[in-house]
Amino acid sequence: MANPTKQAWTEEELSAVERAHPEGMTVQQIVDAFSARGDRLTEATFRKYVQLGLLPRSRRVARGRKKRGSQGLYPVSVVRQIDEIRRLMAAGYTMEEIQREFLFIRGDIDAMGRQLARIVSAVEQALDERGEADADDFATHELGAVKELGAQLIARLERIEKRMSMRARMARAVV
Repeated sequence: MANPTKQAWTEEELSAVERAHPEGMTVQQIVDAFSARGDRLTEATFRKYVQLGLLPRSRRVARGRKKRGSQGLYPVSVVRQIDEIRRLMAAGYTMEEIQREFLFIRGDIDAMGRQLARIVSAVEQALDERGEADADDFATHELGAVKELGAQLIARLERIEKRMSMRARMARAVV
């Protein structure tokens, strides 16, 4: 449970964490980030949030050399999501209400953004490997348009989700 005397993360704090971990964070790094603020977060609680669909699943990333295996990395946005979950719980919402009314598509939007970024990166890499500097201006131009449309799509979905969440809060406040 969140410490009721603790303040929510500030935008500066969240941005600093995001800048420090552009590739993502391990569960331990996320737990440590909360501990550093005096907020208790256990791996078990974190994993429960993932199981309930409140947070996205990790992606496996190689640790380097072949025999070192891989580790799970979560998008750094999970820190924001955990902060929001805790804020909602402190306001008296149940996990079921949070799942249904607030974060029901957040993970999917984040996953779509990550998938789009991977696709764009793969296409950029393929274009770079071809070595044809000016030969594929069309593909480069179209890829720029795809990036812009993708960013617009994600932003619009986020606005819809925020509006739906706000309406759910207002409906509950009226009750």
